Amino acid sequence: MTNPEIAPDQLDGLVTVLDLVRSGEARTRPELARRSGLGRTVVTQRLGHLLASGLIEEGALGPSTGGRAPRELRFRAGAGVVLVAELGARGMTVGLTDLAGELLDHRALDWDIATGPDATLTRVEALFDELLVARPAASVWGVGIGLPGPVEFVSGRPVAPPIMPGWDGHPVRRRLGARYSAPVWVDNDVNMMALGEVRSGVARDVQDIIFVKIGTGIGAGLVSQGRLHRGAQGCAGDIGHISLGGAVAGAAETVCRCGNTGCLEALAGGGALARDATTAARDMRSGALADRLAEAGTLTGPDVVRAAEFGDPLAVELLQRSGALVGETLAALVNFFNPAMILLGGSVGASGDLLLAAVRQAIYRRSLPLATRHLQIVRSSPCGQSGLRGAAFMVVDELFSRERLGHWIAEGTPIGSPDAIRLIS
Repeated sequence: MTNPEIAPDQLDGLVTVLDLVRSGEARTRPELARRSGLGRTVVTQRLGHLLASGLIEEGALGPSTGGRAPRELRFRAGAGVVLVAELGARGMTVGLTDLAGELLDHRALDWDIATGPDATLTRVEALFDELLVARPAASVWGVGIGLPGPVEFVSGRPVAPPIMPGWDGHPVRRRLGARYSAPVWVDNDVNMMALGEVRSGVARDVQDIIFVKIGTGIGAGLVSQGRLHRGAQGCAGDIGHISLGGAVAGAAETVCRCGNTGCLEALAGGGALARDATTAARDMRSGALADRLAEAGTLTGPDVVRAAEFGDPLAVELLQRSGALVGETLAALVNFFNPAMILLGGSVGASGDLLLAAVRQAIYRRSLPLATRHLQIVRSSPCGQSGLRGAAFMVVDELFSRERLGHWIAEGTPIGSPDAIRLIS
């Protein structure tokens, strides 16, 4: 139900005008009229509402096309801030963005997600507060969180996440919403990375992509026609738990953390690399990995990546096998989904050329020629901030959607609006 002060036809115009200015597609009133298809009077009325609400402001005079020079219009990205966090199996990154998704500040630290929701979210809140101290005048308009497991997007609750003990059904949205008095959205971390890459990263303006995160586990984010595809319940792209069955030797005996056997993640993820590398190190089949195990006490997927980069034969073999298994799985998705680009990210996925080459080889060998004719298979952005940016884009897109804009625009900000209260309850 929309705000009674804004009629549906008015709301349609507001969303159209705001989107055109936010995206930079229209910078003047004449451009708005041309691109929106709305009459000049309607554009003027809707623009007046947005100017009064503080979402748009007038700037310098633009170039003249023969008459009086028009005033340029700008989206007020600094009207509020968005708190964002990307939680992984072994670390977390939190940040602060403006309403255009521009990252203003961020913090990163090692953290074990298995520590549990209370301790983890307490740490997230402490880092958020630290970022806000540096900007005491900032008004928090929304919060976006990415979690390394299945999330029911409608409720913002993780559902039976394999690597997150104690998180099942935890009210992440309610806790953070009550803390910051702002609407909160929670999603799978790979979806956030995919959205960030499409909107401001390597895949910018690419309409159909598969983003594959290979870290401790394996997951994928799907973007179709420029829109993130979450599926009916929010768990689309969970390729890590596709069963390889009898296609791989020993797959049927390899138990995954989800409880099933033969999952791609259990055979090719960072956890699988660490497991197999540890066995090899203890059997003294790799001097480099044995030395690292003795030094650190445990091995990780990135340890295998580093050993492979220095030419350790066993590490090279493990990494190439992982890439081949991921590529074989992705080949089926390429034939089914026909993406224009596949992006590899995560602590293992964004590593050197060995894994990338193995993935490419398997995809090109197993996919249809037409599906791979123009397919790009590349690593994700080197900055490692696509997840934070994606979380910000998720929040602002929801805030300025037709469904929600009408709930709060008459009040000036989403803070304390009926929709905000609904989204934190």
